[in-house]
Amino acid sequence: MNSDPIKEITGVILAGGQGSRMGGKDKGLMLLAGQPLYQHVQRRLTPQVGSLAISANRNVVQYRQSGLQVITDTLPGFQGPLAGMLAALQHPLSPWYLFAACDAPAIPLTLARDLWLARGDRRAVWARAGGRDHPTHALLHATLAAPLAAFLARNERRVLAFFSQCGGLAVEFDTPAAFANINTPAALLDSGEGR
Repeated sequence: MNSDPIKEITGVILAGGQGSRMGGKDKGLMLLAGQPLYQHVQRRLTPQVGSLAISANRNVVQYRQSGLQVITDTLPGFQGPLAGMLAALQHPLSPWYLFAACDAPAIPLTLARDLWLARGDRRAVWARAGGRDHPTHALLHATLAAPLAAFLARNERRVLAFFSQCGGLAVEFDTPAAFANINTPAALLDSGEGR
């Protein structure tokens, strides 16, 4: 990377899912402490990257009100996080993309730095904490767009399977709570909303 590595990374908030465990509601727009979940992620990602975008497939007008670029899936239907990653990688925004799930409002403020420093010559690295992989928190190189498109064309949808296929690496974080996600109404209540 250049003298200012952060400028080579585009952050992407993954908010393009169906929200099936949230009763079909758009998780990124669910309120936590009076703010949509995606804004909590936005606040933590902004200082870590050169630019920021949102991957979303509905409520696009609402997401655009954030002032961020909104990227919609290029594949039909809701095909999971890899489809959102592919759509972002197909935009010529930067060489590197830092992905973060919209439902993890406490992601580490060192996510980009730690993934970058651990990556070596790999084109894909992702977070692992507390014995669990968190593949929607990943740093990917733009050159993975073609192999990812081919992977999805084979009806493959498993994020870790793709990362393994391209020689990726899990990076250990010692803060499991930072990756806790809020993907059900009960989890939203447990987080303190409505109290």
